[in-house]
Amino acid sequence: MTGVIFANATGVGGAIAVFRLSGAGVARVIAALAGEIPAARRASLRRLRDRAGGLIDEGLVLWFPGPASATGEDYAELQVHAGRAVAAAVTAALVDLGARPAEPGEFARRAFGNGRLDLIEAEGIADLIAAETEGQRRLALDQAGGAMGIVIASWRSRLIGLMAQLAALIDFADEDLPADVEAAMLGEMAALRGEFGAVLARGAAAERIREGIDIVVLGAPNAGKSTLVNAIVGEEVAIVSDIAGTTRDVIGVRLDLNGVPVRLVDTAGLREARDVIEAEGVRRAWAQVARADLVLLCAAAPDFIEPVVPGSVRTLRIATKMDLGGAIPAGMLALSARSGAGMAGLIEALHEAVGALVARGAGPSLPRPRQVACVRDMAEAFDRAMGVCAAELRAAELQVAADALGRLVGVIGVEDVLDQVFSSFCIGK
Repeated sequence: MTGVIFANATGVGGAIAVFRLSGAGVARVIAALAGEIPAARRASLRRLRDRAGGLIDEGLVLWFPGPASATGEDYAELQVHAGRAVAAAVTAALVDLGARPAEPGEFARRAFGNGRLDLIEAEGIADLIAAETEGQRRLALDQAGGAMGIVIASWRSRLIGLMAQLAALIDFADEDLPADVEAAMLGEMAALRGEFGAVLARGAAAERIREGIDIVVLGAPNAGKSTLVNAIVGEEVAIVSDIAGTTRDVIGVRLDLNGVPVRLVDTAGLREARDVIEAEGVRRAWAQVARADLVLLCAAAPDFIEPVVPGSVRTLRIATKMDLGGAIPAGMLALSARSGAGMAGLIEALHEAVGALVARGAGPSLPRPRQVACVRDMAEAFDRAMGVCAAELRAAELQVAADALGRLVGVIGVEDVLDQVFSSFCIGK
């Protein structure tokens, strides 16, 4: 896509609207609107006029000649009053001068194409736009700010060095190369493989931060599940009654738990179903358990009947309705959601459990499955390369790793993923 593109990059409701322009011909468009091209990288107050000379507005004009610009092309910003009539008049004038509205993500796509950012940074910008919690914001900033790019640049440089050494071993097999060359090469390969593994280990936690954590509330009928959900959320999101089997379906609500997005799910009570609707509710409850990151296993006083869940499921055992009395089983967190007793302890336990699920350790992470798959391909190629002795076979595996690295940052073989990545952007980014 070529030509001058533009977009109103500001949201509704502000006092100022910022129009972004990029592409060959921006200088011509700005000169026509503002009467002249202002000094580069300085905000200049100008009267903006349409082609017929009619005054549109008075605003600030900023001019950034390429390639040292956000997109790598000639680039400009117009800061005008945010009234609808002003925005409409600016839009009409830009179109009349030959510019066209940008497609979603087109500014970032052009920046990527001109080497102003790599694919990891572009995906980080998209995640930053979509961030709803503090944890998501910090994770996206690591991507958009280039923290992972520094690591990947190191990988690329060292991988190229390894491939060059293998080329020397292949091309000069009859020459007397230093005896420790292969040992040093294997050591470097092992070090790189370890770094791939560390990033992969942080990937699951990073994906939970980006996608959110599923916490499922499970228990028998009348175990106080819906009351507990309402107490955690702080509002009446689930119907509560003394009639067993009131909750028949899955009820999910999203909340921010200490900066981490959480989907808290209320489920139907687990028992021998009495009709087809209740049977479907029970089936859906177990389906939620299968995908849950954490299960709040509720058992009500005074009997404390606990459903049995698979041992692989992370659980937090909760004794509900403690105001009814009874001997609290060992290892259970006792509370009364109705009175609030014990709720502070539950919230603290939830913070600890969620913190453990998203603990990433030191170093940047890759939160997207596409990114993780690329690093996994690199790690597997290195495993195969270190398992063979022939230099030619090692070289072939390192080329596989190089191709995966190229897909990760968008150097080669990425056309099939670019449209999907950039289509998630909003207009003006």
